[in-house]
Amino acid sequence: MLKLMIIGLMLALLASLGSGFYFLMVDQGDKNSRRTFHSLGVRLTLALALAGLVIFGVATGKLGHRNPWDAGPRPAAQAEESGE
Repeated sequence: MLKLMIIGLMLALLASLGSGFYFLMVDQGDKNSRRTFHSLGVRLTLALALAGLVIFGVATGKLGHRNPWDAGPRPAAQAEESGE
């Protein structure tokens, strides 16, 4: 569920980026149009929500890594045996 929420926020960020670009191109000469600025605010809010969600996932242990080259921390006795 957490990963789906992260993917959803990433897609929303891309949509906000596209709408900001569209508003920037359409409203080039209009001094009163604030649509690009509002799009930036939405994108900033989405980015902060995404960062908070990732931090929450890592802190609770729901997000982690399963890299085959990193087995994680080893006990001190095992590290001494291997000569490190």
